[in-house]
Amino acid sequence: NLRADASAKHQASLRGTISTFAYANATILAARGGAEGLPARLSNRAARIAAAAAPPESGGAKVLRTPYFCSGCPHNTSTRVPEGSRALSGIGCHFMAQSMDRNTATYSQMGGEGAPWIGQAPFADEDHVFVNIGDGTYFHSGLLAVRAAVAAGVNATYKILYNDAVAMTGGQPIDGSLSVAQITHQLHGEGVKTIAVVADDPGKYPVGADFARGVRVHPRAELDSVQRALRAAGGVTALIYDQVCATEKRRRRKRGRMADPARWTVINDLVCEGCGDCSTASNCVSVEPLETPFGRKRQINLSTCNKDFSCVDGFCPSFVTVEGGALRKTAARAAAPDPSSPDWGPLPEPAIAESGAPANIVVAGIGGTGVVTIGAVLGMAAHIAGKACTVLDSVGAAQKGGAVLSQIRIAAAADRLHALAIGRGRADLLLGCDVVVAAGRDALSRLDAERSAAVVNTHNAPVAAFVRDPDIDFARDANRALVARAAAPGKAEFVDATALAVALFGDAIAGNMLLLGLAWQKGLVPVPAAAIERAIDLNGVAAAMNRAAFAWGRRAALDPAAAMRAARAESGADAAGADDDDLDRVVARRAAFLADYQDAAYAARYRAIAARARAAEAALPGESERFARAVARGAFKLMAYKDEYEVARLHADRRFLDSISARFSGRYRLKFHLAPPLFARRDPATGRLVKRAYGPWLLPVFRVLAALRRLRGTPFDVFGHTRERREERALAAGYAELVEELAGALAPGNHALACELAELPERIRGYGHVKARALAEARALEAEKLAAFRGQDRIREAAE
Repeated sequence: NLRADASAKHQASLRGTISTFAYANATILAARGGAEGLPARLSNRAARIAAAAAPPESGGAKVLRTPYFCSGCPHNTSTRVPEGSRALSGIGCHFMAQSMDRNTATYSQMGGEGAPWIGQAPFADEDHVFVNIGDGTYFHSGLLAVRAAVAAGVNATYKILYNDAVAMTGGQPIDGSLSVAQITHQLHGEGVKTIAVVADDPGKYPVGADFARGVRVHPRAELDSVQRALRAAGGVTALIYDQVCATEKRRRRKRGRMADPARWTVINDLVCEGCGDCSTASNCVSVEPLETPFGRKRQINLSTCNKDFSCVDGFCPSFVTVEGGALRKTAARAAAPDPSSPDWGPLPEPAIAESGAPANIVVAGIGGTGVVTIGAVLGMAAHIAGKACTVLDSVGAAQKGGAVLSQIRIAAAADRLHALAIGRGRADLLLGCDVVVAAGRDALSRLDAERSAAVVNTHNAPVAAFVRDPDIDFARDANRALVARAAAPGKAEFVDATALAVALFGDAIAGNMLLLGLAWQKGLVPVPAAAIERAIDLNGVAAAMNRAAFAWGRRAALDPAAAMRAARAESGADAAGADDDDLDRVVARRAAFLADYQDAAYAARYRAIAARARAAEAALPGESERFARAVARGAFKLMAYKDEYEVARLHADRRFLDSISARFSGRYRLKFHLAPPLFARRDPATGRLVKRAYGPWLLPVFRVLAALRRLRGTPFDVFGHTRERREERALAAGYAELVEELAGALAPGNHALACELAELPERIRGYGHVKARALAEARALEAEKLAAFRGQDRIREAAE
């Protein structure tokens, strides 16, 4: 109830607050049966909001943007535990290991790390646990936890994660910081007798470093063996894992306080099998999916890569490091497109509706990619333009690659802004810098299906789950449909802003500003362009690139296709795109590849297998080509197995080398990371081949090997006598026989099973032990499904 004696201005403010509260809680009231008591406009709005935030009509679950370790984070490696062990977590970024496959659970207050184990140990079947503790926590009060564990006499290994910064809350320096050597002495004085140091760069500790007695420094590659030794030592032991926080390292490099090594990692996507072992090795979100004409592969996002290089440890020969030189800068990075250019024509000024009510903009994106920067720039631009603005950022742990929401309200005067938050159904514009976050309930619930607009980046930025599931469905189409349904009809715009940014600037970080330019040109941002450009300059970070990105976004709003063509011309890129479903193109593309792989006769064999499947399926009623398409892809997968000749051919291919020169300039050299079966040594602990780096001298050898590929499968094939190569040839021959059997018995009743059998080769990916594991799983599935197929075939014959 409004006070009768309140001033008119005070009453208006109270009405705004009450209205915001009512809108925000309309769906809650409706869900609890209170819809009858709501005004019609609120109950109607509640229904629209609930419909917008509903799951996809298909019933399939959307992927989620959950927080994760940053690219190159030390915890990607440090939180691993040996097989058969578990770990306890504490306060800090490392607690996110609980949502990963790290066998890590629980967390405690600062100074309580490992305390639960003190109570559990006498009653537990297991004898030992690892306890993760960050260096900031250790300096704060964590030493008390170590002291308690020593006093209790439990078996535990404290892993002190020495990251050199309070990473979780912004990278502040640690108060009262101790050196690694000082920590070893402190631990030793507390009664911890077995202590080890593991570092990403052991060279930083010269011989004679002042460590406590008996402490040795180990390279990161020995982490597992060091942990096993500490686990077996008994009592309280300690491992200090020394690697600087990746985000802090990036900051220091930008500020010139740390050397930025002229070294980058690239993946030859034709050599890549898409198995995901590089993600398993690195746990890194900068290893991203790449949809190609030959299926999903991997690529390194150099815009977010923090040069940890653990992805190179994945057992795959597709990794190439570029050393020396520099990332090539395109012409578009330095200057915006000239609006007066006759090639482009002028950029018209859009009509921006000024209703008098505050403009509500929701920016949804990924933490660490500049989402908060958009709010900061718009806030300053509004100030420059003489308008009032509020910005509310929701970040928290989301800054670690999770969902970030920025709520921006712009009005002619401050007394029009009664609340910071944008209520449900109150957004005028959703600026979706990431389609996954834009399609989340938090963002969608703020849209109104009668008036809200949406401008969304459709790029498939990998979610955390992609690290563990290489075949995850990103549900991009379902997410687009959700946004389109929640926005007003015809007011949802979708563009791959990341692809444009990378093509134009070589940097995905420009995508958000490009998206803002597109929304502005659509008349959806009520701030003058000149004010936005001035705010970009005042922000002082990559101002030239961001101004250019804003201008390119305006151009993309007028003609997206022309902007993409221009972007490709700037970068020299020619995107191949993902595989398609046109069967003729699928077969023709793969046959041409196999002719280069071996010869025309080999390609003809492939065409014959594909034609046999197609003819058998065409005889069935219906329009399906699933079986023929599966055979076309499966036969190619097994026939184009990547032996030494093929890896050499693909690495020496001019197209791959040209793609590197298009991205890098100056004097650089390439290093290839391989484990040739005939020459590589084996790890004594695991029995697996060990990769090593080979310099650019290997390129002439690759060319010779590529020329000798005609020897493949002949008695003169020196590589073809290994078990792995014999098995690969047998797989290709066996698949041709399987296709003949399936095609000969194909019927409507067994069509689905035949398709599943034909699709199994897509599961056989990777190299060496990775491929062997995948093959064993595929064979078990094949035996089960083939038995079912043959059983159905016998039933059909009996019925006939």
